[in-house]
Amino acid sequence: MSALHSASAPVPDAVADTAAAPRKRHPLTWVPTLYLAQGLPFYAVALVAGQMLKSMGVPNEQIARWTGLLGLAWAFKALWSPFLELAPSRRMAVVACQVIGGACLALVALALQLPLWFALTMALLALVALASSTHDIVADGIYIASLDAREQAAYAGWQGAFFNAAKFLSLGGLLILAGELERRLGVTSAWTVVFVLLGGLMALLGLYHVRALPATPRMAAQAGQSVRAIGATLVDVIRTFFARPGIWAAILFIILFRAGEGQIQSIGPLFLRDARDVGGLGLTTSEVGWVYGTVGTGAFLAGSIAGGYFTAWLSLKRAMPFLIVAMNLPNAVFWYLSEAQPESLPLIAGALGIEMFGYGFGFVGVILFIMQVLASGRYQAAHYALGTGFMQLGFVLFRTISGDIQAALGYRDFFVWVLAASVPVLVLSRFMRIGSVTPTAS
Repeated sequence: MSALHSASAPVPDAVADTAAAPRKRHPLTWVPTLYLAQGLPFYAVALVAGQMLKSMGVPNEQIARWTGLLGLAWAFKALWSPFLELAPSRRMAVVACQVIGGACLALVALALQLPLWFALTMALLALVALASSTHDIVADGIYIASLDAREQAAYAGWQGAFFNAAKFLSLGGLLILAGELERRLGVTSAWTVVFVLLGGLMALLGLYHVRALPATPRMAAQAGQSVRAIGATLVDVIRTFFARPGIWAAILFIILFRAGEGQIQSIGPLFLRDARDVGGLGLTTSEVGWVYGTVGTGAFLAGSIAGGYFTAWLSLKRAMPFLIVAMNLPNAVFWYLSEAQPESLPLIAGALGIEMFGYGFGFVGVILFIMQVLASGRYQAAHYALGTGFMQLGFVLFRTISGDIQAALGYRDFFVWVLAASVPVLVLSRFMRIGSVTPTAS
């Protein structure tokens, strides 16, 4: 949920995006495709780009630094989310983001053929990140405005399933395809095909959504707001967020929660690809695709569901230490793989299944902490967006520096370092009162 719908007080009457109220579209005609389109560019930037750069011979520290910085678009999206209410049509704003993102992904394929391919690729992926983060805001706005509370709950599973289907398609199908094409056509041609496919799929989804997306109602007060009024509301949102007692301790907790994960998410897949004589496991692009796209995705979904039920059963306060340990289970898995250097692909796949299960299980902790501790009061959705922005900022920070740390330490000692990085948040959790942002000794 974005800050889009809490940046101003609600009013009872609404106006539609179009003059005539259209017939209500069934959610299954647009919810799955909308969230597939939300996930594809996100995973293209966050995961696929790193694998492409690895195949192109870019050093780990540069891959981690530049793909990490691209994540800043999602960290700061709350700052421009209220201004999107000025768009005359949410539907066309979503379509524009999808088409722009698709065009930029397709242009990456062209950039790979040019001498300055690296700089051009990073610039195009930055545009993809901006279009995708903006798309998140407006897409969530359409979902909330088009469905009542019962429908929102009923179709939440479809929402999450198709966002994660984008991950399955990216890390599974496209990565496997890239590996096969690398053998047949060469690295550059292989990734050219992959990014053309990504761009074409986004363009097709955009064209489909011109008619498939509902024309959502807009609040009458919001429709007449000025930039100055929305800016004033945004200032009040930020002021009240930082006025909370103990807010800086809570922000530090959110940032440190993903300290290990931010580094593992960057370096882990590169470790799988690197040669054994430099400490990696020597897997091919296709093998990484098979492992993450099948076992990894299933384990992540299972972990996410189990983590939610576990926390609901035990309560967030009592579950938090277990969630933090689970979140850092991937760090122990990669340390084991760097020590044992197994050659059996099923064994590696099993270990990575444990990694992804732990990540899915533990990630519930930080999301619920933001919801229950920071997102309350008048600007609930806006404060949630700010909280998740800080979460993403911490992720970007640790991801950006991870390559330099790994280059200095080597893989084995790097994974020891990442294990140590999990200790501060576990200690800090004992001083955080769940249900209030004020830190306290337990």
